[in-house]
Order: sequence, then C-alpha cells, then structure tokens
Amino acid sequence: MGISMAVAGTWVERWERQQQRYAVDREERFTVITDVVEYITAGRPRPLLLDLGCGPGSLAARLAGRMPDAEVVAADMDPLLLELGRTHHADAARYVDTVIGADGWTDALGLRRPLDGAVSTTALHYLPEPVLLDTYRRLAALLRPGGVLVNGDHFPPGDASCAGITAHVGRCRAERTGGHAHEDWDAWWAAAARDPELADLYAERARRRAALDTTGPDEDLPLERHADLLHRAGFRHVAPVWRFGDSAVLVAVKGD
Repeated sequence: MGISMAVAGTWVERWERQQQRYAVDREERFTVITDVVEYITAGRPRPLLLDLGCGPGSLAARLAGRMPDAEVVAADMDPLLLELGRTHHADAARYVDTVIGADGWTDALGLRRPLDGAVSTTALHYLPEPVLLDTYRRLAALLRPGGVLVNGDHFPPGDASCAGITAHVGRCRAERTGGHAHEDWDAWWAAAARDPELADLYAERARRRAALDTTGPDEDLPLERHADLLHRAGFRHVAPVWRFGDSAVLVAVKGD
C-alpha cells in the first residue's frame, strides 16, 4: 500500500490547508503545545513523546523540528493518514497503527521506558466519557512522574448559554485568517478517494470504519469536565495555558 513521496506531499499539503478550517489559530496552538513539551523536558536527554491521533504527522513533525533529539511515537487508527505520515514525515516519528481507547491499545505502542510527554490535537473529543477516563488513566500510567499530557482541542464553556458565543468568536477568527477559504473535511476525503494511488488505503480505511462505532459522543465535554477526569486519572495539576473561543490547550501534569 506504499505511496510515492510526491503524492504524499501533495495530500499532506492539502490536509494542512483543510485543517485550518477547524482549528482556530492552528499554527499557534501547535507552537504552544511544543512550548510546553520543550519546557517540561528541558535538560532531559532524548525525551520520549507520544502523539495521540497523529493523522499524517502534522504535530509530530513540528515537535521533531523543534526538538530533534526527541523520540516521537505517533499513533493513529487511520491507515491512509498513517501512510501519508510515514512517507512525507518519515524522519519525524515512529508511526503506530492502533485504536486509541480500545482494549490493549497501549500495548501496540511498544514503549520501553516511561513517556516524558503525550500530546494530542483535536483527536480525543470523540471518545465517550468512560473511554476517555480510561484513556487518561492509561496515559498517566505511561508517563513518568512530572510528565505531561498536552491536549489542544475544542472545549465548550461549562455554561451552555455561552457556547454559541465562544463558537462564533472562533469561527470569526478562522474567517479572518483565511481558514474558511480552504476545502472542508468532506471535500478532502472525497478527492482522496478518487486518487488511484490512495485507492487501497482508502478501501482499508472504509473497511475499518465500518467495523467500528465512530459516532462518538453527542457533544464535546467542557474543559472543566476534562479537568475533573484528569484529576481522577492521577494527574495532580491541570490548567489551560492558551484559549481562544472554544479552542484551548489543556495541560495535565502527573504527580511525583
């Protein structure tokens, strides 16, 4: 199912543009996540990092660019996106095919030492709350004392009456920065399905999705609920370090 570097480059570039529609100040959010990881791993030789729901390696590549001595493990369930990452960002990470939240998903990571940091961006909000709590607990078990989970995602306000306001502010910001001008998620996947070089990978993706419940929860959990789940999972300190509208970067530090 291998693909050429030229095709991978084209589709990763289109992915980057497409994702700007959905992540407010996406590049700034990546930078903030990397700032946190760089801070928490300062002075540690070859820090070990896990990118959850890595897609085609967008965040993994940025981490590797800023922290060339880090070892990055990038995990996702999508065979097409993983192959794009392995081809276009081959040196950024070791890519692992696993379903986050499924039974035994951490075994597939092949980790031989504790993690210094785990990161994610717009990949955990689809997990039902009980699965999310279990995932947070498993991540806490994988992290060293003082290690961090850094999650950039959509976190609506706890006061539901303000949800429309924060979402509107985020959409306005995206429009001002040009994100609305790019193709959307459905258009990207429809175009990818028509590329002969991606046909086998797309078919495998469709087969896997048909076998899984990919509906996700009815609504995203507010930041405060994530913080509660993280505390219950064993993280001592939890705080947002960046926020705009309903987009935020949430940092959770494992206790000593």
